Formats: sequence, C-alpha cells, structure tokens
Amino acid sequence: MTDNNDLYSDIRPYNDEEIPLAINRLINDDEFINAIVNYRFANLAPWLRNMTSPLVKVYLKFKWAKLDSVDAVQQEVEKYLKQTLDATATEVVFKGLDKLDPSSPYLFVSNHRDIAMDPALVNYGLYKSKHRTVRIAIGDNLLKKPCATELMRINKSFIVKRSVKGPREMMKALGTLSSYIKHSLDTGNSVWIAQREGRAKDGNDFTDPAILKMFHVEGRKQKVPFADYARGLKIVPVSICYENDPCDIAKAKELFEKETKGGYEKGEFEDIESIVTGIVGRKDRIHVSFGDVIDQDFETPEALAAEIDRQIHCHYTLFPINKWAAGIEDESVTAQTKQHLADKLAQLPKGAEQYLIDSYANPVKNRQHDIQQTEECA
Repeated sequence: MTDNNDLYSDIRPYNDEEIPLAINRLINDDEFINAIVNYRFANLAPWLRNMTSPLVKVYLKFKWAKLDSVDAVQQEVEKYLKQTLDATATEVVFKGLDKLDPSSPYLFVSNHRDIAMDPALVNYGLYKSKHRTVRIAIGDNLLKKPCATELMRINKSFIVKRSVKGPREMMKALGTLSSYIKHSLDTGNSVWIAQREGRAKDGNDFTDPAILKMFHVEGRKQKVPFADYARGLKIVPVSICYENDPCDIAKAKELFEKETKGGYEKGEFEDIESIVTGIVGRKDRIHVSFGDVIDQDFETPEALAAEIDRQIHCHYTLFPINKWAAGIEDESVTAQTKQHLADKLAQLPKGAEQYLIDSYANPVKNRQHDIQQTEECA
C-alpha cells in the first residue's frame, strides 16, 4: 500500500520518485549552498568563499547523484551520523531493541533534549539493529527556510503544523496529522515523535497528554475507544540520555532570562544554531533505551502519559554528572566530574547556575519519585 499523496501531500516525507528532484532543488538553493560554505570555510575571506560556492555545487551534484531513493538517503545519513558520533561521543549504547520485532511498526515516543540528534539516534539504533528507520515528526517552526523543508522531507520527516491559526484550521491540521500517523503505522512504517512540544530544557521529561489526545483524533473519527486505539498504536517509550548536553548552557540562560525578565526573545537563526551545536558539540556517553510496548489498557491520555513517563524515567541512564548535580556522591563521581560541572557553571551569569544544575539533577529526582510511587523501576 502506498501513501495517499492527495490527502497528506503537504506534510508527508518525499517518496522515492521525488528524491532526485528535491535534491536538485537543494543543490540549486543559493541560501543552502551559502550556509554550507560559511560553515565549512568560515576562515576564508568573503570573496574567496564566494568563489567556493560553484565548486560546492559541483561536488554535491557528483556526491549526491546516486541518492535516488529514500533508502539511499538513509544509508548516506547513517554514514554522516557515524562520523559525527565518532567525533563527539565516547560511547553510544542502545538498549531494549532485542525486545522489538523488526517486522512490526511502532510509535516511538521519546523524551526531547536535542532537536536533530534525538530522532537521529533512534534511527541509528534501529538501522544498526536491522529495523526499518522511522518517519520523524518535526514542527513547522523549524522549517522557516525552503531548504530546511527539503532537507527534512528528504530524510523521512513529516510536518507538524504548529503555526496554524484559528480553531477550524487547527482541528483540520490535527486530524490530518493523527490520520497520517495511523496511516504510517498501518502501512508498516514506524513513527518517532517527542513526548511534548519543544525540548525539556530543565531536564524534566514529562509527556503532554495533548500529544496523546492528538493520536486519538483519528480514533474518535472511527469511533474506537481511547484505550483500544492507544493499545493498537504499539507505543514504545524511548529514553535518550546525553552525559554532556552541548546546549545546556544556552538552555540555562534562556530559562534564567524567562524567569528574571518575564520572557525570552528567540533570535532569527537560533533554532538552526541549536541544531548545529547539538550535532557537532561534545556529548561524551550517549545511552538510548527502548522501553516495552505499551499493551495495557489506559482509559485516559493522562494515565497513558504517566506510564510513558514512568518508562522514560526508569530507563534513563544516570551519569555521574546527574548524580553530582542531585547531591549524590558515590564512587562514580570523580574530581573530574565535579570540575566539569563547575566549569559549566562558571560560564553562566550570576543567578542562572541553578537552572543548569536542575537540568542534570531532575532525571535523578524524577526516577526517585517514580520508585516511591510505584515501588518499581523496570
């Protein structure tokens, strides 16, 4: 079964036959080429960078000529991602994939710490374990440039229309999104979506029940009760843990400014800068834990959200920096750990330090809370 292109054409990823044309549009997008040149050749004089642009176009035409299908793009992305992880991570561990059936589609709901790396890591783990990679939900707030939209849709991303205005338009967008997610699963395609809109800058990984209500919009249309519909989605919570968050200082500054100034004005290219920092920044150890398929009956979005949260909190790998930030000192917390956190805090304005400390401490506190509530963490 193929995608219903008429119904989902404005949000879905590109199909095989659309990939070559989309890549050609990218290569001929001056803004895209200039972004590559300015990033890769930042030390060159402006006039020399201008001379480099045509060469970059020729190189990309040659390099990407073989990318004529979704799978070919995925293989190329996997190579780039491996190079990135080799340069920025000391260890990448995937847990729980052995519990999942490679032939079955799942709806992966993960915590959200990094704009690009979170879904990329889920895909990397699936790819390495011979599972099909996921279709990725991405907010249209990140797609303000045509080249960004092309890049995302080439790489199996579908668009969540957060910017629509008016109740009727919002309900239509939610209905199409809900229908597309179900359609993807029904046609054998797994889906990744964050547990909430926006990154958890404070380290508190909690699922927004509104996301789960959105899943059920299609279920309501089909007159399927919430519990039955949710169970049929095969939801798998995923816990993504970075020992070092490359964006932690920027997140702490943002939270501090919101609290002290009553708001925060995001720069025009701030999202792009966050994406780049998250990709090229030092991450040290990375652990990605795939939880259990949720096959119990949860009658309400709030009850289902609590189970997703429990699994994410319990499967979260607590690194020494998390423990030290939470005031726990054991044999894993070394002098190097303490100095590493101190160096981060020294880069923040006075008063903002606690926001960074909390971002590392909250996963510890959330797990402790869940253990007290459920008397288990498995």
